[in-house]
Amino acid sequence: MERPLRVVYEDAQLLVVDKPAGMLVHRGWGRSEITAISAAREATGRFVHNVHRLDRATSGLLLMCFEAETARALQAQWPEVDKRYLALVRGRVAEPQGRVDHPIPGRERGPRVAALTSWRRLAAAESARCSWLELRPHTGRLHQLRRHLKHLSHPIVGDVRYGDGRVNRDFRTRFDLHRLALHAWSLRLRHPHTGGPLRFDLAPADQLGEALAALEITASPPDAGDFLAADLRPAVAPPD
Repeated sequence: MERPLRVVYEDAQLLVVDKPAGMLVHRGWGRSEITAISAAREATGRFVHNVHRLDRATSGLLLMCFEAETARALQAQWPEVDKRYLALVRGRVAEPQGRVDHPIPGRERGPRVAALTSWRRLAAAESARCSWLELRPHTGRLHQLRRHLKHLSHPIVGDVRYGDGRVNRDFRTRFDLHRLALHAWSLRLRHPHTGGPLRFDLAPADQLGEALAALEITASPPDAGDFLAADLRPAVAPPD
């Protein structure tokens, strides 16, 4: 973990934070004195509820709230929320976009269930034989994005469980990248109390941002918001 938790947005009901890679969301997923939940409570001085989860190794936008009623409303809306991730993966991805429809376990040691991810290629770096992808999970399964990228034979750089050890070592040596190259960069949803549209975009920083700069890859998609599967588009419009 390279940096502390940063508050991206706060109002009377909602809290959006930038979770650094290496930070647990809460203590139920491992042993750590500092978690996103404890750091958010310290930063706001209020009790907070986590609405969703990010793997410890994943950085980026994490949505929380201050009241149980708001948490229930957000969790009911969650299947419609548009969630986007950015990932640096091994090899040049040939197609400009596509989908992975491949069943994976929904929980640890659970049965395989349907899982769907949309992706598009944003950039490629021939010098390091890697590609920069935007990912949109349409289901929420255990390690879905990491498993789906492995299934495509383009595992995420820095993934010690599903990735390529040789590639991981190369990126540690050449780019000082000692983390999973997966970042939760965008959330689009309706405010649970006002019904108004909310959109949060956050480019990756720390080691990942520095590695992308060295590769001359633009971190954030220039056409943010345009990549949506029409048949799965949520009823959410970006704010003016």
